[in-house]
Amino acid sequence: MCKRVKIVVAEPSLIIRSGVMAVLRRLPSVDLQVEEVADVMQLPASVRWHKPDVLIINPSVTAHFSLAQLKSEGGGEPPKCVALLNSLADDAAMKLYDRVITVYDSSDSIAEKIMDVVGGRTKTEVQSGTLSVREKEIVIGVVKGLTNKQIADALCISTHTVITHRRNISSKLQIHSAAGLTIYAIVNKLVEFDQISSLISKGID
Repeated sequence: MCKRVKIVVAEPSLIIRSGVMAVLRRLPSVDLQVEEVADVMQLPASVRWHKPDVLIINPSVTAHFSLAQLKSEGGGEPPKCVALLNSLADDAAMKLYDRVITVYDSSDSIAEKIMDVVGGRTKTEVQSGTLSVREKEIVIGVVKGLTNKQIADALCISTHTVITHRRNISSKLQIHSAAGLTIYAIVNKLVEFDQISSLISKGID
């Protein structure tokens, strides 16, 4: 069963907030519970009440509340914080956020960044080429001989998302065949050799 992902969007502008909501509704096969906060002064109460997994916030909010304060309001696992920019911002301040999206980003770019955060992919992993937990799961599915649809069903995501992840995996690892991924998975202990020995004997392309 898909885990529900709770997101709070804190943005005073109705037009910008509505645009972000429209992008979120297009996220493939993600069970979302999204709450909107127009009055940023109500944000701490919203975080305490909804305990979101992700906060998408206009950085101007930090004029009233620090990120550390907002992250602690939920009382449990601190939410990932995504900055929503509609103007220039200080680079140093943006490093405090898990992701940065702008009103000039394409909907696909925004969706990809949100999916990275939802999937637990960190900025370090994106920058270094390290596979995320979700990407490793997809590699395991590939080397076990599962189709894209079977992997999608098992991970509760769309086939399109699996294909996108596989493209990113190939780009990051420079491995373009299932056989190459099999070697990678064995060397990095993602799978045991005896789990896939029968597939290897048949010859994986």
